[in-house]
Amino acid sequence: MKVLLKGARVLDPSRGLDGILDVLIDGERITLIGEDIKAEDAKVIDLSGLLVVPGLVDMHVHLRDPGLEYKEDIESGAKSAAAGGFTAIACMPNTVPPVDNAAMVSYIASKAERVGLSRVFPIGCISKGREGRELAEMGEMAMAGAVAFSDDGNCVSDASLMRRALMYAGDFGKVVIDHCEDPTLSAGGVMNEGYVSTLLGLPGIPRSAEEVMVARDVILAKETGAPVHIAHVSTKGSVEIIRRAKAEGIPVTCEVAPHHLVLTEDAVMGYNTNAKVNPPLRTEEDVEALIEGLKDGTIDAIVSDHAPHSMDEKDVEFDKAAFGISGLETSLGLVLTFLVGAGKLSLEEVVEKMSANPARILKIEGGALKEGALADITVIDLKKKWAVESAKFFSKGKNTPFEGWELKGKAVMTMVGGRIVYSEKQY
Repeated sequence: MKVLLKGARVLDPSRGLDGILDVLIDGERITLIGEDIKAEDAKVIDLSGLLVVPGLVDMHVHLRDPGLEYKEDIESGAKSAAAGGFTAIACMPNTVPPVDNAAMVSYIASKAERVGLSRVFPIGCISKGREGRELAEMGEMAMAGAVAFSDDGNCVSDASLMRRALMYAGDFGKVVIDHCEDPTLSAGGVMNEGYVSTLLGLPGIPRSAEEVMVARDVILAKETGAPVHIAHVSTKGSVEIIRRAKAEGIPVTCEVAPHHLVLTEDAVMGYNTNAKVNPPLRTEEDVEALIEGLKDGTIDAIVSDHAPHSMDEKDVEFDKAAFGISGLETSLGLVLTFLVGAGKLSLEEVVEKMSANPARILKIEGGALKEGALADITVIDLKKKWAVESAKFFSKGKNTPFEGWELKGKAVMTMVGGRIVYSEKQY
């Protein structure tokens, strides 16, 4: 079936494309982009006044499936992703049991294919059981479809194991994604170590817990020549370390989550467990450094770090509450409102860091609007004002610190392989 998207502003920073254009889709792929395209046999969708961009890619999502489906499952997570404008997501392996073998990778891939919404790319464990003792079977998982390796939620504390992981993953053309947190420094901490933690009487997690491991991973990447990706960077020091590494040509990339760009540790005041996240919310100085890192290219990607939990796991004492924010459906709106809307990042920079760059890091198809490319497309209404209502989330996770926030800019249609998988209007 042919579909003709008419009259939208078509933006693809990877090609320097920005104009009022039409997009013709035949089956799963784009066949033509241009002005005033005629196609009598195509279904025409008028997108005048809207923005068409390459499908958004979120390379850091927790789907909780298998084993923790009460928090989220592949179907609810894929629905949430589509509603957030994401045509592709990569899911972390901290499930029960962990995704540390080819059978588990195949389970996720096959279930996601049956669901048929946003594309779901499995990430395999670095170590067996995510225990940090013995390497998992990376080669077998790569062959089964794993796009990267991570023990996310746990740091690979053993430097020797991390070194071998980088070398093996590099041999298979895959990137290692590390959750940088020295457990001897962060042990028992529940929020950023500083004035607010002291005021609230809560044990803190120092910046050094992250930065020590970032520095170590950079050194190992330099020595092995294998790429490493630093997950959810949260501190000024981490940004500075990565900036220097990139200047030296070391193969390191990194990401940041919207909550680390728009919130500080002050959000924890009142013992707000929905603001409890790992790494923790930091200070205004750190937020400014993260935004500067996005602007100068030090930080490659913006990710949701979608971490859904049941409310029973959040509606408890702060030190007992689970870490994490349900972020797939708020990420784009937060970035458009508080970064683009505030003049801190350009629209082109945001699209690049939420589409082309994650696809490039994971080496998956996507991130571009061009003839022959997959018709994975996100349609955005930059003028749409909306309020965050977690009760309306497609995700099972309603844990958000942004409840009631007024945002401007929203994905209103998501297409995967030429199929509309989410739309706020009937076409």
